[in-house]
Amino acid sequence: MTPAGGLLLRLAGPLSAYGTHAAFTHRDTAPHPTRSALIGLFAAAAGRPQHRALAPHHDLPGHPTYHDLAFTLRADAPGTLHTDYHKTGGGHPRHRQLRTSQGTLRPPHKSALPTHRLYLLDAAFTVAVTGPAPLLAHIATTLEQPHWGPYLGRRCCLPDEPLVLGPPHPHPVTALLREVPLTLPAPPPPGRETVAVTFYWDQPPPGPAPADAAYELPDLPEDFVRSRRRYRTRPAWRTTEHLPAALYAGANPLLALTAYLHPEPPCTPPS
Repeated sequence: MTPAGGLLLRLAGPLSAYGTHAAFTHRDTAPHPTRSALIGLFAAAAGRPQHRALAPHHDLPGHPTYHDLAFTLRADAPGTLHTDYHKTGGGHPRHRQLRTSQGTLRPPHKSALPTHRLYLLDAAFTVAVTGPAPLLAHIATTLEQPHWGPYLGRRCCLPDEPLVLGPPHPHPVTALLREVPLTLPAPPPPGRETVAVTFYWDQPPPGPAPADAAYELPDLPEDFVRSRRRYRTRPAWRTTEHLPAALYAGANPLLALTAYLHPEPPCTPPS
């Protein structure tokens, strides 16, 4: 059973990409952060090389691993799908042109390859991370003071601030539903009391879920080493939750997020 308490993260930026089926000339993106991308983010922040990214944390009580974590994602702004088309390998001297899988140089007329790389533009997700308390504290510390800079799926995709939404929260999923400001792409219609927001769960969501809520994702990492990178398919769930429209963060969400992270103490009337 997932323990109570967890971290709240905000993954937002001009560009993000969360691939599930990638080849050299075509790199896709899932519509939301994948489990692989989140674990990779934590491992990079902790300074773990690829061959140790998934190893147990022997320096922490219970020797937890990133596989012990559970994620609930709130899609504040799903973003716009964008394709970056360009050619790679052309215009270089012969010895620097592209090679085949056997290591030999490709013929000159095949050395420039067109590539399609998909990105999400202006997407924003709020994530509840639950798991062993020592591992959560370690993640929070390393994200605030990362060994390697954090990125949203690809190294060219830098996250906005804030990335970590405060200290561990006793009920992070409830906070997603009722507390954390919503970075919506547009304000709710006047008079609307609730807004429909997509949630992604890697455990069965609480309460009854629609029959089509369950699906599968090939994003459970088994090995991050480039030469033997492997992933397994896992179950996932997608639901639509109706959140209070009052959570809308406004045109400048950083103001609302700052107020959420640093609430003003209540005024004490003079005695």
